[in-house]
Amino acid sequence: MDVKVWMYLVYLVVSIGLTVWVARALARNGLVFLADVFADERLAGAVNNLLVVGFYLLNLGYVTVAMKHSDPVSTTSQAMEELSLKIGLVLLVLGALHFFNVFALGRYRRGRLRQLATHPPIAPVGRLPQAPAPRVPQPTAPFSAAPYPGGVPIAGPHQGSAPAAAPHAAGGPQLGSGSAPGGGEQEGPTR
Repeated sequence: MDVKVWMYLVYLVVSIGLTVWVARALARNGLVFLADVFADERLAGAVNNLLVVGFYLLNLGYVTVAMKHSDPVSTTSQAMEELSLKIGLVLLVLGALHFFNVFALGRYRRGRLRQLATHPPIAPVGRLPQAPAPRVPQPTAPFSAAPYPGGVPIAGPHQGSAPAAAPHAAGGPQLGSGSAPGGGEQEGPTR
């Protein structure tokens, strides 16, 4: 057999063996991580199986595409150099896929933990100052009377400067038989 054929056979055996070994290790140890990420055993098992299938497809696809070598290989040293380059690239692809999976699942896990958190992750340092409430101008009465502390005018437009009645126990003015809603005695013509 040709040296190039031996190189292809060794490359396929080593690459497929590495892919199977890494996929089994990731499936076995990644199930615990996925159970923590998804908080559901069935979902973690299903995602684990899907990730293993995708891992096999990507890696074995890369192994078969990268197998071709167009230059002639005449010596064993050239075959070893080419073989080491090809296996090194397979290992880099395996590592990159593993890193991407762990990175994506870690981000998903952090997002899920943030949603479940009941308190902020950092204690507040202080409080922000509150802006003063905007002052709304109060409507003015058509007469110039000083306001009562409870907001009821002391004198009405027809009352002049008569003193107001004492407030009721509930906070409003006392209304009697001759009192006006404004609080003072009603002045007017006598009959």
